[in-house]
Amino acid sequence: MSEPTAATLVIRPVAAGDQAGWAALYRGYRDFYKREHNPEVYETVWGWLEDPAHEVRGLVAELDGELVGLGHFRTFARPLDGVTALFLDDLFTSPAARGKGAATQILDELARIARREGAALVRWITAEDNATAKRLYDSLAARVPFDTYDMQPAALPGASA
Repeated sequence: MSEPTAATLVIRPVAAGDQAGWAALYRGYRDFYKREHNPEVYETVWGWLEDPAHEVRGLVAELDGELVGLGHFRTFARPLDGVTALFLDDLFTSPAARGKGAATQILDELARIARREGAALVRWITAEDNATAKRLYDSLAARVPFDTYDMQPAALPGASA
């Protein structure tokens, strides 16, 4: 866990009492990516975060007692290298808290978790036009020369089979 700073910014795992604050942040994250607010998605993701057996884990940034950031991550295998790594699926900081170090400290905490768990790296993606986040990411990590693809199984020929 990261230690509190002078501004009392603490990065910690998501806890049961965080649901309302987490949901407000998650709504902001979904707004940023122009996703509809679907209560089933919120319930599903929160259920994953509460289930210690589920692969998705969560961190929150708490500033002076208020949740101001979130990070959802999971372990994944890298067969090409024969190692495991952490994948950061979601990272969001509330607009009012931007520039106060929450995203940087969440990434720092993920690096500590990766070292503790023997993961070889922490990986994430972001939107091409997310210039603000990319400035931070470029200062902490290396871009890799791979493109990301999404295949929708239901849209493929023979999907009804």
